[in-house]
Amino acid sequence: MSMSDLFEDFGPYLHGTPVSLTDISLEEVRLEAFETGYQAGWDDSVAAQKKDSRAVSVQLSQNLQDLSFTYEEARAEVIASLWPLLKQMVDTVLPRLAQDRLPDIIAEEIQQMIRDGGDHVIELRAAAADILALDNLGSDQWPERLKLVEDNGLAAGQVCIRLGEREREIDLNETLRKINRTVTDFFEDNQKERA
Repeated sequence: MSMSDLFEDFGPYLHGTPVSLTDISLEEVRLEAFETGYQAGWDDSVAAQKKDSRAVSVQLSQNLQDLSFTYEEARAEVIASLWPLLKQMVDTVLPRLAQDRLPDIIAEEIQQMIRDGGDHVIELRAAAADILALDNLGSDQWPERLKLVEDNGLAAGQVCIRLGEREREIDLNETLRKINRTVTDFFEDNQKERA
């Protein structure tokens, strides 16, 4: 195979109309070619940027959805793992803590009732189990005004405070039941969200 078979023969075109180019027209052709090339490059760049921008936007949206889903899963797992600890605290620690704080709670209520007006005798009705703890309260703060009355109709943790015509009831058991119900409802709702 010869070299002439590999390349195209431009011989017949050489005998056509001669083209004359001056320096000015050559520069104009070059400038036009440069502008055409520049515009094509610019258009390609804008199209590539739009394509990349769409791809980044789609990827960012997917990552945010994955992150949100992962956060919700992690939150649900942490809450679920806390359930046994909080349940034990509500069932065992909180009742003892409330019982130990009963005199302080009663003292705060009495102070508020006295501030609201009253020089009357302070009558506390409570179950026999609470009388001993409340007896120390009376000897410390209001020795002449405090009257303790044992009331078998009240359960441990229930105290009725009377100052003149005003009366307030404290029921630690009911409060603890409400706390227990609130905590249980919270964790049950969390379990439903996980399912």
